Amino acid sequence: MAASKVVDGPVIGIDLGTTYSCVAVWRHDRSEVIANDQGNRLTPSCVVFTDDESLVGDAAVNQAAFNPTNTIFEVKRLIGRRFRDNSVQEDIKLWPFKVVAGRQDRPTIVVQHEGKERQLMPEEISSMVLAKMRETAEVYLGKTVKNAVVTVPVYFSNSQRQATIDAGAIAGLNILHIINEPTAAALAYGLEKMPVSNQRRTVLVFDLGGGTFDVSILEIDPGVGMGKGVFEVKAIAGDTHLGGADFDNEMVEYSLREFIRKHGKMDIKSNHKALRRLRTACERAKRILSFTSQTRIEVDSLHEGIDFSTSITRSRFEELNKHLFSKCMEALDKCLQDAKIDRRSIHDVVLVGGSTRIPKVQSMLRDFFDGKELCRSINPDEAVAYGAAIQAFILSGEASDGRLLDMLLRDVTPLSLGFRVATPTIGMGPTIYDVMETVIPRNTAIPVKKTKGCSTLVDNQDVIPIKVYEGESKSTRDNNLLGEFLLSGIPPAPWGVPKIDVTFDIDANGVLNVSAKDMTTGSTNNITITNHSGRLRKEEIERMALQVERHRGN
Repeated sequence: MAASKVVDGPVIGIDLGTTYSCVAVWRHDRSEVIANDQGNRLTPSCVVFTDDESLVGDAAVNQAAFNPTNTIFEVKRLIGRRFRDNSVQEDIKLWPFKVVAGRQDRPTIVVQHEGKERQLMPEEISSMVLAKMRETAEVYLGKTVKNAVVTVPVYFSNSQRQATIDAGAIAGLNILHIINEPTAAALAYGLEKMPVSNQRRTVLVFDLGGGTFDVSILEIDPGVGMGKGVFEVKAIAGDTHLGGADFDNEMVEYSLREFIRKHGKMDIKSNHKALRRLRTACERAKRILSFTSQTRIEVDSLHEGIDFSTSITRSRFEELNKHLFSKCMEALDKCLQDAKIDRRSIHDVVLVGGSTRIPKVQSMLRDFFDGKELCRSINPDEAVAYGAAIQAFILSGEASDGRLLDMLLRDVTPLSLGFRVATPTIGMGPTIYDVMETVIPRNTAIPVKKTKGCSTLVDNQDVIPIKVYEGESKSTRDNNLLGEFLLSGIPPAPWGVPKIDVTFDIDANGVLNVSAKDMTTGSTNNITITNHSGRLRKEEIERMALQVERHRGN
């Protein structure tokens, strides 16, 4: 995917993660991951609000234990979702900060800041993390950065992708492209492999991060003799709510049961400071269990002056999380089925995301692929940002490196897209069922444009409502409503006679445009699915962007 023109200034690649974020840029013929002001190449996706300031990253984590109700983390699990979503309701039970239902059922975060209550959208919190990444790059490059490529999980919905773009706008960034995380990792891996291999390779990217899980199968063709390297996604699967944070949650629940069993203090569950400190200890123990078979979870004066200490083995950790590991393997099997590829046809299994360091994950993958050696040649924490920087440089229009100049990326749409239809009943006329007519099935290569027909429901109907959905259920009630519009001016006719063409057009970012046309009169209407009910209004984005700029100036 080559850029049509040179953009103004450098373009950076950002891995906006659930627990950690990372920024990279293409310099000196390679992708460079940029360290933050603390010298760390990963920045916690964490924001804390105090009486007189807001802090992002490492500084926020350092204050988390003392100010848990105003420390916001894992906001990626909220962005683009509705408050009533089951996953949101389950997460709220585990977070120390307050989340309420805002306008149009959008989750809204409540904090105490500068002596008053503030209500913040998830996009605002994400924008603060993105702004931190932007600042990190600007200090390193010595230049103003306006443009970026940002990564998202493959199963992010249209609304989640749009919300991420909005977060970028609030942070003062023009997001040139949204790229799926495992696809970005495959770019990084493929760039390393292409100079030493002239063969087409089928690669499976297993991306298990802090909060999301993706598995993708790609074919990488070095394009020898054709002058173009092609990265083609064949199938994707995953879970936007599965990752290291869930493993931590299981350990926290285990520790709470142990504490209550020993001391009978049920009220610890309402002690936010204790839970924050316990979570930190559990995350540390999880990491230690990746290279030893047993460790201890210890917190001094956890609750009411009582010290907490318990032993946990690797086997107990694996038992606590076996249902989550099973979910990973089920998604892997589904991805292979969707791609119609046998496991023996996979040349390389690439590990991405910090949670792939867990020994159980690696042993399950080796067993699944009959002992195949797993590829760990690229840093699992940095591969996504590395690949995003490659795509950023290609889109900058300045790429002259022969490896990059003609690189073509073919991604797929993660969810089926369609519209609500009426189902005719013989002898009785049409009956309105909640049925989704699929126009673009999931795993269709993008960009793509497809058309399907529909008609009126009653005699002399002059207006047709077009409701656009995404999801895999035949029933629209189980799918996600993206938006709706009206096609009017239809001439009087018996029901079912007018011929209406509905066209779905998805661009390279996965952003959808839907249009409807009356084939008799030529009357048309359309909607770009960016202004669904859950999205921020333009004036809201501008207001939030001004707040971010004020924060940058402090």
